[in-house]
Amino acid sequence: MRALLFFVTIFYVNEYVQAVRQIPDDILRGNHTNNWAVLVDTSRFWFNYRHVANVLSIYRSVKRLGIPDSQIILMVADDMACNPRNPRPATVFNHRKQHINVYGDDVEVDYRGYEVTVENFVRLLTGRLFPGTPRSKQLLTDEGSNILVYLTGHGGDGFLKFQDSEEVTSQELADALEQMWQKRRYHEIFFMIDTCQAASMYEKFYSPNILAVASSLVGEDSLSHHVDPAIGVYIIDRYTFHALHFLERVSPDSMKTMGEFLAVCPKQECISTVGVRRDLFPRDPHKVPITDFFGSLRPVELGINYLNVSIALPLTENTIRPVKQEEKYHYAQQFPTHLFQTRAT
Repeated sequence: MRALLFFVTIFYVNEYVQAVRQIPDDILRGNHTNNWAVLVDTSRFWFNYRHVANVLSIYRSVKRLGIPDSQIILMVADDMACNPRNPRPATVFNHRKQHINVYGDDVEVDYRGYEVTVENFVRLLTGRLFPGTPRSKQLLTDEGSNILVYLTGHGGDGFLKFQDSEEVTSQELADALEQMWQKRRYHEIFFMIDTCQAASMYEKFYSPNILAVASSLVGEDSLSHHVDPAIGVYIIDRYTFHALHFLERVSPDSMKTMGEFLAVCPKQECISTVGVRRDLFPRDPHKVPITDFFGSLRPVELGINYLNVSIALPLTENTIRPVKQEEKYHYAQQFPTHLFQTRAT
């Protein structure tokens, strides 16, 4: 009986594979199987409020687009929500109108305060963590994972500061990504960094399947956007502000592309020059859906065929019903976007 079930199952699987091969190329959006995000703010002290707002804003966007907390690693070097200088405790805002509290009620910080170190960051990427490390502090990716890596803080030519006490160099970061590739820990990476001289951090990359964007070129500063008079400090950086302005108009089933995202902050808006490195990335960014990195919408085939999985012998031509020509391909909504609808920043 088990042998019969095995052969019947093989028949149905083969028929299903034949059906999937008929899916149009624009429906098959990529070969990755899961999405992860590593979001890092490396700065302490009240005057660096904007860096916390930067990372929490990106965190809010990727959650809204479908990446669950279980697949987001959030590293925040300082807790601005609890800072005694904060006139509105338990809140962090990214706009002076204060209409979005990006700290929210459901923020899950995985590495907090002095846990945000170069060592922990490199160990996280490479998977070389100490035994007993909680699952929430692990990047459990595989060769099918697309990873968004977002960094914000203070940097210079070839380095990014952590906690104003140590630095990760561009070579160390490049070697960590190469270890990830050798250990089959990613399929594709989108590397995004908002610091001064940010492009210097991707110059040493040599691993495949990495698309990178930086808020400033070598020799340029990455500038803040505006001050909130009620808080008394700059509350967001220019590049991240314009990136969020774009992301707020993206839905989980959006057809917007990474190519469009790479152009979100022209020089007249950012003042600095946005840098892009695409030589390691084999796909055309203008053909890569933004949800390949900022969301969790994976290739899902709907309406091609339905299969009768019950065991019925003899098999008939009615077992598998082909789709009618007039029926349309579509994606199912996978996240309650309406709960997060608000005015754009």
